Amino acid sequence: MASDFVNKLMKTLSAKQKASLCSGSDFWHTQRLPINNVPSIMMTDGPHGLRKQGTEAGNSGGGDSVPATCFPPAATIANSFDEKLLEAVGKAIGEEAIDQDVSIVLGPGVNMKRSPLCGRNFEYYSEDPLLAGKMGAAFVRGVQSMGVGTSLKHFAANNQERCRMICDSIVDERALREIYLRAFEIVVKEASPWTLMCGYNRLNGTYCCENRKLLTDILRDEWGFNGVVMSDWGAMNNRLDALAAGLELEMPTSVGERDCQILEAVNSGKLPNSLLDRAAVRLLTMIEKGMNKPKPTSAPYQGHLQLARKAFEESAVLLKNDNLLPVTSGKSVAVLGAMAKHTRFQGGGSSHIHPTHVSDAFSGFSTASENFVYEPGYNLENDEIDEKLLNAAVDAAKDKDIVIIFAGLTDSFESESFDRSHMELPKSHTRLIDEVVRKNSNVCVVLYAGSPIEMPWINQVKAVLMAYLPGQEGAGAIADILYGKINPSGKLAETFPMKLSDTPTYLNFGEKRQALYCESVFIGYRYYDSANMNVLFPFGHGLSYSKFSYSKDIQFSSSAYNEGDELTVSLDVTNISDMDGKEVVQLYVAPPKSKIFKPVSELRAFKKVFVQRGSTITVEFKLDSRAFAYYNVNIGDWHVESGEYEIRIGASSRDIRATRTIQVNSKLPTADVPDYQEKAPHYYKLDAETKIFDKNQFEEIYGKKIVEEAAPKKGQYTLNSNIEDVRGGNLFGKIYYRITMLTLRKTLKKETQEHLRKMTEVMTLEMPLRTLATFSLGKITLEQMEAYIKMMNGHPFRGLWALMKANKRKKDLEIM
Repeated sequence: MASDFVNKLMKTLSAKQKASLCSGSDFWHTQRLPINNVPSIMMTDGPHGLRKQGTEAGNSGGGDSVPATCFPPAATIANSFDEKLLEAVGKAIGEEAIDQDVSIVLGPGVNMKRSPLCGRNFEYYSEDPLLAGKMGAAFVRGVQSMGVGTSLKHFAANNQERCRMICDSIVDERALREIYLRAFEIVVKEASPWTLMCGYNRLNGTYCCENRKLLTDILRDEWGFNGVVMSDWGAMNNRLDALAAGLELEMPTSVGERDCQILEAVNSGKLPNSLLDRAAVRLLTMIEKGMNKPKPTSAPYQGHLQLARKAFEESAVLLKNDNLLPVTSGKSVAVLGAMAKHTRFQGGGSSHIHPTHVSDAFSGFSTASENFVYEPGYNLENDEIDEKLLNAAVDAAKDKDIVIIFAGLTDSFESESFDRSHMELPKSHTRLIDEVVRKNSNVCVVLYAGSPIEMPWINQVKAVLMAYLPGQEGAGAIADILYGKINPSGKLAETFPMKLSDTPTYLNFGEKRQALYCESVFIGYRYYDSANMNVLFPFGHGLSYSKFSYSKDIQFSSSAYNEGDELTVSLDVTNISDMDGKEVVQLYVAPPKSKIFKPVSELRAFKKVFVQRGSTITVEFKLDSRAFAYYNVNIGDWHVESGEYEIRIGASSRDIRATRTIQVNSKLPTADVPDYQEKAPHYYKLDAETKIFDKNQFEEIYGKKIVEEAAPKKGQYTLNSNIEDVRGGNLFGKIYYRITMLTLRKTLKKETQEHLRKMTEVMTLEMPLRTLATFSLGKITLEQMEAYIKMMNGHPFRGLWALMKANKRKKDLEIM
C-alpha cells in the first residue's frame, strides 16, 4: 500500500514526470522534481563500507571518495559464520550513511563463488547459498535498522567478470533455484531490502534487466518482494522490455533519452499507463523512505574502529597449525614479506573504499614483542624476484625460533572487471617461502587474498593463517592471534581445492559469450565431497587454540519428520581444552538414494557458540521442509522425497563428529521425480578421475540443445558489440576503435594504481557500445551510437542521415 504522501503526489504528476523518475539524475542520485517537492536521494557503494564520491566529478562517476570505515569484505567476514556480527557491521555502515547523507547502500552481494577465479569473489560471501543468504540478510537488517536502504545484488547468476555485460549464463532450472537464487530468496524473505540490483549478464538468453521470469514471476509473485528493482550501472539493454519485466530504475542517468522512450511508448499505447504508474509508486515509496532517514548527530567513525577490528578477529581462519602457534613469549621471530607493513585490506573496483585509517601487522608485532626482526623479502611494485631483498630475508630467518612470512595476492591479481587466470601466488612470494623453508622449518605463512590460492609449499610449513582481506583495522590484530591473545575461530566459507584443474568449472569458466554451468548443482563442496576428491582445505574448516568434543547423541524433537512441520535437532559440545573458545557447529543433511542426482550432503544450519574451558553447552537447530527439499522441475516446485535422511553434525563438511538418521514423510510421495540416469549418468557417478562435465549430458538436464553463440561478423554489429569486435570491421570501425583507445590511454596516464589501470582498460575493451554511450553521460546518445554502428556496418549514408536526426533529438533533449 502506498502512503498518503505517494498517493497525493501521483495525482499531481504528469506522465513525463513519472517517466523521468525511472532513471537517475546523475551517477548516484535519483531524479528530483522540485515543483512537486520530490527531492533527490543518494545511493553509493559498497558492501563493506561507503564509497561516496561527493564532489562534482563524483556525480559523473569520477573523483576520490569521502573517508569511511572499511570493514572486512564479504569474503572475509563470511568466515565468522556470525549473523549478529554482520548485523552490527551493517548497522555501523548505516550510521555512516546517515552522517554522509546517503540513503541507499549498494550491497550486499550474494552471488555464488562458482569458481575461485572470479575477480570479484572478495565481494561475495560463499559457495553455499544458505550461508550467503543468512549473512546477507543479517547485513540488510543491520543497515536498514538505521533507516537507510540496501540494494541486494547482482541478480542473478553473475559469476564471472570477463565480458560480464554480454555473457549469457546458461543454467539449468534446478541449479538456478537451489544454488543461484537461494541466497537472494533468503535475503528477500528474511530482511526485505529496499531495492534489488540486476546483474549485467544474460540468463538463459535474456538480459537480467529485462527478464520477466526473474523480476516478476519469481521475485515478486513467488517471494513477495515489494521494493524497487534497479539496473547495475550501465546494464540497461532494452528500456521498454525492462520496465515491462519489472525493473523500475535505470542507473546511472540516461540524460532523459530512455525516459523519452518510456513516455513515447505510453503515449502511443505500446506500454500501458498502469505500468508506468506502478513504477512511479514504487520509486516514490523508495524516495520517501530515503527522505525520512534520521538526521546526523555526531561523527561515528572513531567508534567503529574497534568493531572493524573485531570483525576480522572473528573471521581470520587458522588453516594449519603443527604445534607452532601460539608463539610463546621470549621466542625470537623473523617477520618477512613487504605485506607485513603494506596491508592489502580490500579488493579493487567499485567497492574500493577511502579508509579513515589503516593498520598493519608490523605495528602489531612491535606491540606484542621486542624480539623480532623484519625484512621485506620482495618488491610489491612488480612480480620480479629481487635477489637482494630475498637473500636478506633468508639470512634473517636462519637463526630465528619462528619465521612469520606475509604473502598474498596484490590488487593486480584480483579485481572487479577481470578474472584470475590461475590460482598461484606472485612468483616472488612463492620463492620467498621456498627459500626460507630450506633454512628454517618453523615457518608460519600469513596470507592476504580474496579467494583461494594453490599452496605447493603446504607440507613444508607448520602453520598457515588465512587473513583474507582484513579491512582497515584487521592487520593490527594478526600478531595478537599468532601470540595467542586472540583465539582464532573463523571457518572457511569456501573450499580450497588442491589445484585449479580440480575445480568443477575448470573447462567451463571465463568464456566470452556463453558460460555453460555444466556442473549444475555440484558447486564447491557439493562437488568435491560428492566426488570424494582430495582438497587442500574443506568447506567449514578452521582451527582454534581450543579443542572441542561433540556428543555422539543427537537429539530430535520427534522420531520422524512430516513435511510442513519443524524439527528441532540438538547435541552437546564440550570445550576439552584449557582455553575459552568459539566453535562453528555445522549441520549437514544427506539424502536417501533417489532417481534424481543430489550432492552427498548439504549445509542446512550452523551456529557459532562460545564455550568456556571445561564447559559443555547444548547447541540447538531448527529445520523446516526446505532442509530436505530439492527443486523438482517436473512439478515446478520444491519437493521433499520420503525416506531416511542422515543428519550430520561436525566442524566442517569433511569433519563430521556425530550422525543420526530420521524418517522423512513427504506430502507428495507419488510426485514425478526427474530421472536422468540413462541420458546423463555422469551426474550420478562423480569421482576424482572423471572431473569434466559433458556438454551433451548437461543439455539433457538443461532441457534443450545449446546453440553456440559466435562473435558478430563484419557488417553485423549491434549495440551489444564491443570495441574489440568493431576493430576488425571497416574503416569507420577502425577509426572508432582508435579514437576510443587514444582516449583510454590519456585516462590511464592519469591513473597511478596498477589495478585501476587494468580494470579501466579491460572494462573499456569489453564494454558493449550501448554502455559506452551510457557512461558518456550524454556526450554520445544511444541514437547517435546506433548511427555510428550503421556506418561501421557499411552503410555510411544511412548512418550520416541517422546521425543528423540523432543530433537534432539530442538538442531537443538538452532543451527538455
